[in-house]
Amino acid sequence: MSSKHVLISCRQMQNVFDVFKARFEELGVTYDLPDVVQQLSEEELIPIIGRYDGIVAGDDELTARVLEHATRLKIISKWGVGIDGIDRTAAADRNIQVTNTPGAFGEDVADVAAGYLVMLARQLHRIHNSVSEGEWFKHEGVALRGKTLGIAGYGSIGTAVAQRGRGFGMYRVAHDVDVRAVERARRDGVDRDELFRASDFLVLCLPASPDTRRIVNRETLALMKPGSFLVNVARGGLVDEESLVEALLTGHIAAAALDVFDVEPLAIDHPLRAFPQCVFGSHNGSNTTDGVLRTSERAVDNLFRGLGVV
Repeated sequence: MSSKHVLISCRQMQNVFDVFKARFEELGVTYDLPDVVQQLSEEELIPIIGRYDGIVAGDDELTARVLEHATRLKIISKWGVGIDGIDRTAAADRNIQVTNTPGAFGEDVADVAAGYLVMLARQLHRIHNSVSEGEWFKHEGVALRGKTLGIAGYGSIGTAVAQRGRGFGMYRVAHDVDVRAVERARRDGVDRDELFRASDFLVLCLPASPDTRRIVNRETLALMKPGSFLVNVARGGLVDEESLVEALLTGHIAAAALDVFDVEPLAIDHPLRAFPQCVFGSHNGSNTTDGVLRTSERAVDNLFRGLGVV
């Protein structure tokens, strides 16, 4: 019987933990389910990380500073794809295995991206708010058919977004910093600058890395067509938010839909809140019943293998 103790810090995993509880108990793996808003910070993790042999992590700050205190940790099982919050070099130095669940919810996030495209083009959120408040706002929208959909990142999410764009009757162009992903783009593939120039609607599906940080900035936004639209369902760090605010103020970018932000939750006084044409999410693009169960199962399997209990 195992005597392993683990931390479940991913909110989505916590929400369905009852499904997996019996399996933990059968294997003798004990667990803690702390209160989490979006992720645990360094300050929250440092005092507790030394208690655990494993963690099912959300977007927690598993930095080198944190891992210095992880004296028992054997496995970081990342729930989802993005491992940018984990210092993999520090983990490797301490023989801590890092896993993730690639491809687990590409379709789920692509559905949200498609919803954002329609909301931006037709301003459905503003119409809804108007009618709810007893008014009758009418907006002359933009047709998606015949427009160019740019996709930054052509992994499981990006390719699923492309399929939805095809359904809308949009032309598609794609770019990825990963050469293998560019090959998957085939005839849709373009270089980075052409992606920005060509896109009427640009959807960000890239992982966060030194190569992609602030890929949307003052210079690349200036390449975009006047009145174009931006959607980010990937990582907040891809966008220089100050530059985006400037582009929205001038109208060069007509509107943006952001499911993620550089600092989460979005501050109540953040200047992005001044733009009613924009749509904001709560880093929730992957959160469907099917997707959460599927991803949680993979994360739990990775955790137990890393602990050596299966």
